[in-house]
Amino acid sequence: MEILYSDESLVVCVKPVGLDSEKTLPQELKNRFPGEIYPVHRLDLNVGGVMVYARTKQAAAALSRTIQEGAMVKEYVAMVHGTPPEEGDWEDLLWKDSKKNKVYVVHRQRGGVKKARLEFMRLSSGETSLVRVRLHTGRSHQIRVQFASRGFPLVGDHKYGAKDSASAPMLFSCCIRFPYQGQTMAFSRLPDWEQV
Repeated sequence: MEILYSDESLVVCVKPVGLDSEKTLPQELKNRFPGEIYPVHRLDLNVGGVMVYARTKQAAAALSRTIQEGAMVKEYVAMVHGTPPEEGDWEDLLWKDSKKNKVYVVHRQRGGVKKARLEFMRLSSGETSLVRVRLHTGRSHQIRVQFASRGFPLVGDHKYGAKDSASAPMLFSCCIRFPYQGQTMAFSRLPDWEQV
C-alpha cells in the first residue's frame, strides 16, 4: 500500500483492490502509524484508489463536515463497455436492495430512495471507453449503476451486466481534493490499466 501523505491528523494512501476500506485497511494503517485510524469515506472492496483517513477524532469530524458540505472533491477513472457521450451530468434516483447488495435506478421518490449525481468526461472511445467521473453524491455503487443503467456497464462489473472476463470492475479513485489547514490538499494516482 502506497502512502501519499501523513501528518499527526491524517493519512492519505492508495487502497489496493481487495482490501476492506473500513476494517482491513485501517488495521494495516495502524500497523504503520501509532494510535487510532478513523475512516471518513469508503470504497468498495473490489475498487482501489486514493483515500484519506483521520488520525484523531477532531480530524475525523472536520473531514466528515468537509464531505457533508461538498468541499471534498472525489474523481474516478472507469473503463466502460461501449461509447458514452463525450460528457454528461447525470442525476438519478437510486434504491439499494440490502439483501442482494445491489442498487437500482428507480423513477419515483419513496422510502430508502436517494438522489445521485455525477459528472463525467469521456477520455477515449471504442468497444470500451475510458471516462473520468466527478461524484457529487457518494451513493453505494453509484458510478457502476448510473453507467450500467444507460447501457455502459463497467468492464469487469458482472453484478451490473458486464459479460467480459475481467476479475473486478475497472473503477479507480484517481483524485481527491479537500481544504485542510488553510490550503487545498490534492492527491492523484492512476491505475495500471489506465492508458490515456
